[in-house]
Amino acid sequence: MLTRRHFVITTAALFSAPIANSAMAAASSDRSKWDAWDAQVTPPNYDPATSNPWGFHRRFLPQIVEANYGLTPGDIHVDAVARYLYHIRTDGTAMRYGVAIARGNLYEPGTYLIQRKAKWPIWTPTASMIERDPELYQQHADGMDAGPTNPLGSRAFYLFVGNRDTYLRIHGTPSPSSIGGRASSGCVRMVMAHINGLFEQVTSGSTAFLYPPEDGVTAQS
Repeated sequence: MLTRRHFVITTAALFSAPIANSAMAAASSDRSKWDAWDAQVTPPNYDPATSNPWGFHRRFLPQIVEANYGLTPGDIHVDAVARYLYHIRTDGTAMRYGVAIARGNLYEPGTYLIQRKAKWPIWTPTASMIERDPELYQQHADGMDAGPTNPLGSRAFYLFVGNRDTYLRIHGTPSPSSIGGRASSGCVRMVMAHINGLFEQVTSGSTAFLYPPEDGVTAQS
């Protein structure tokens, strides 16, 4: 005769496997593939100043420009009008990159701290993104593995206000044709080959200034 104890043991056996499988299904970033992915998103014979297989306007290629006086070396400034990101250097210059910003009213100007940086990050859409565009994002509610097709691309800077994660990022994009436009759900996008070069130059704790689209440029060539 089946006892209550038998039922409990049998039920535990039946339901323990799916819990374990669910944990194994969490999004991940396979470090063994990072070098191969970097090579995949870097054009052959890559020269940051001239390589442009993406076909956007050449003004969005990385360039050294003169920085405005008084800007702090190491900080990042995003000019939403011209679609430029500037990384301020110690010699009074800045490295300028083309970017894409968020579409519509999703762009959030402000002053942020870069509290974390990551290579080949995983990506999880926010609850508001899923609510806004469920057909696009619901399938990734539990996260998406890192890789060249991941929306965060090859590198990401995580923007905080104090200790609060804003869920805004400056990140690489698998859609380089969007550079110069308004395309994202809140983040600042860069070409993956470009942000790979910038990544090691930016330290955690640096400040990122995201200016409103009505503001002027933050550096001049």
